[in-house]
Amino acid sequence: MKILVAVKRVIDYAVPIRVKTDKSGVEAVMPKFSMNPFCEIALEEAVRLKEKGVAKEVLAVSLGPQQAQDTLRTALALGADRALHVPSATELQPLAVARLLAALAKREAPVGLLLLGKQAIDDDSNQTGQMVAGLLGWPQATFASKVVLEKGGDRAQVTREVDGGLEVVSVGLPAVITADLRLNTPRFVTLPNTMKAKKKPIESVTPEALGVDVTPQLVTLSVDEPVKRKGGTKVGSVQELVARLREEAKVL
Repeated sequence: MKILVAVKRVIDYAVPIRVKTDKSGVEAVMPKFSMNPFCEIALEEAVRLKEKGVAKEVLAVSLGPQQAQDTLRTALALGADRALHVPSATELQPLAVARLLAALAKREAPVGLLLLGKQAIDDDSNQTGQMVAGLLGWPQATFASKVVLEKGGDRAQVTREVDGGLEVVSVGLPAVITADLRLNTPRFVTLPNTMKAKKKPIESVTPEALGVDVTPQLVTLSVDEPVKRKGGTKVGSVQELVARLREEAKVL
């Protein structure tokens, strides 16, 4: 079975960000980028399935600027067998990403699993996995915290995190699964594997070659910082607290 894993290059989660002066988006205070944490979890799960003998090949895919190849090098160092880059200078919105992944899944057929992070930490859209499943007509299991391939290898049992607790679903393969935070703990990249990854080839295919129009369909009007919270105050008694909640905050 071949597993296709989408990995996204995002501003590192530990780097402070600020709103751009033109309010068109956010930018990193320091130029440091890394693999989206949820994508890293999805990749780790794919590598573990391969180590168990369930999968034969793990293909890492990244879309976007040329620098996304650095993320693919990391994916190769973490255990991916192949890497494929879809270069684009255009802002890739969730629907365009879903269309590209669907086209790649068909191009790389047969693909048994398409693994993604449940969302990216830059836009927090949480849309791509659901969209690509709809485009392919594949079953989907989102917010996965556990993935077990059932006997026979034609179905996957997925434990999902939902508001009320956990839900277990069984989906036929091929399927789309999006990784939640508690699916696994990704391994660290070792120096020898990093050096090996630098020598591995990265395939490239353009959106045009895939027959996908990536023109943005949404326009960001403005990005603003949240209103700064006022400092807290101490109250002398419960009666004073209740009075202020009723008269000032007007929540009672």
